[in-house]
Amino acid sequence: MKRFRLVFLGLAVALAGHAYPFPLGEGGAPRSASPIGRSLKKGPLGESPRLPTLSAKAVSEIDALLQEAVRQGTVPGVVAIVTNKDRVLYHSAFGLMDTGKRKPMQKDSIFQIASMTKPVTSVAIMMLKEQGKLGLDDPVSKYLPAFQNREVISSFNPADATYKTKKAANEVLIRHLLTNTSGLAYAFSNDTVNRLQQKTQVEAEDLPLLYEPGTRWTYSGSTKVLGLVIEKITGGGLEKFFEQRIFRPLELEDTAYSVPAAKAGRTVTIQQREKGKLMELPNPERLEGPARGDGGLFSTASDYAKFLQMFLNDGQWRGATLVHKESIEAMTRNQIGNVIVDTQQTTNPLRSLNFPFGAGQDKFGFGFQITASNKDNPNLRSPGSYTWAGINNTHFWVDPKRQIAAVILMQILPFYDDGCMKVYRDFEAAIGRNLR
Repeated sequence: MKRFRLVFLGLAVALAGHAYPFPLGEGGAPRSASPIGRSLKKGPLGESPRLPTLSAKAVSEIDALLQEAVRQGTVPGVVAIVTNKDRVLYHSAFGLMDTGKRKPMQKDSIFQIASMTKPVTSVAIMMLKEQGKLGLDDPVSKYLPAFQNREVISSFNPADATYKTKKAANEVLIRHLLTNTSGLAYAFSNDTVNRLQQKTQVEAEDLPLLYEPGTRWTYSGSTKVLGLVIEKITGGGLEKFFEQRIFRPLELEDTAYSVPAAKAGRTVTIQQREKGKLMELPNPERLEGPARGDGGLFSTASDYAKFLQMFLNDGQWRGATLVHKESIEAMTRNQIGNVIVDTQQTTNPLRSLNFPFGAGQDKFGFGFQITASNKDNPNLRSPGSYTWAGINNTHFWVDPKRQIAAVILMQILPFYDDGCMKVYRDFEAAIGRNLR
């Protein structure tokens, strides 16, 4: 009887902590345990391979650093989650989700994830490829005639934004859109496009290309164009395709291009940092993003963790296959050859600072930045890890070597805000120090 009481006490303590070793359920709540190895490879004696975990020290360390970031006013609120391919290792929330109303942040708070939409669109493209509905080396003009006979800027005068063009030697291909080597760019992170847009009022995707496709890397609305390709092929909107083919199989209950009224109270407000001070931007009455391939989604930490678990499981999630292992491998390896990810210089410091970490050495796959090295700090993600982010400082990475994924969600502008990036890096290093 004494032994039974001890076992029961140990189980109660385990369930009470942040690092609950159970499959990710709806809203991030722990579900009842199931056999770990159901869909995983077995060891030589039939055991499931050992999956990484976080120590109790890691939980308290991560709690402390996130609590301190809130206490110091670095961020008003934050939600973070860490998972392996089968279990949530850490999930917690700190601070406020609405400073004006003094509403505490919750683990199921809803965030505008902006460009974290891009990997979802990239998965959709790989689904269509697997169905034989498009090829990675197809010219984009096959689906969007406006991309036929695109011009490339041959000279540009920044003084008055005048320029000359020549016909591109090669067409923009689907793979160029997936890798951000299309010759397109965003105005907020490219001076040439910014000046041209101010002068012409033309959408960035309709301007002449900055360079020959495939020869350089620039952050851009390439994935927005991929969204248009998906709509052209499927004959329907992105929202319907994502819901039916991705969100429903993954059981993502809070991921969509709009937030229904019943969930509006869970949506985090955005904060703008200006001259060192944060100013809250109240949520609009209608919480609705543009249904585009490059942004617009709302989501939660637990929902996005499920999406990343699918990658850790080679395209599968709870017995459902979204894409095959070969597609996951293609998406998450270098697809730009000798080209490197370049620093993107801001044109609007209130919207974004210069980014990303790893510029000058990292590579890019189909929708992800690929880490080249962590030799300066081995506690950070392993080489071969893949990542991206949203402009309101929502970030994630997947480390296939260590078999973990992590998401940290904040809602602060500018992108790559110094305070947010310190919280992000401290969170990452704490995981690396304590992973078992």
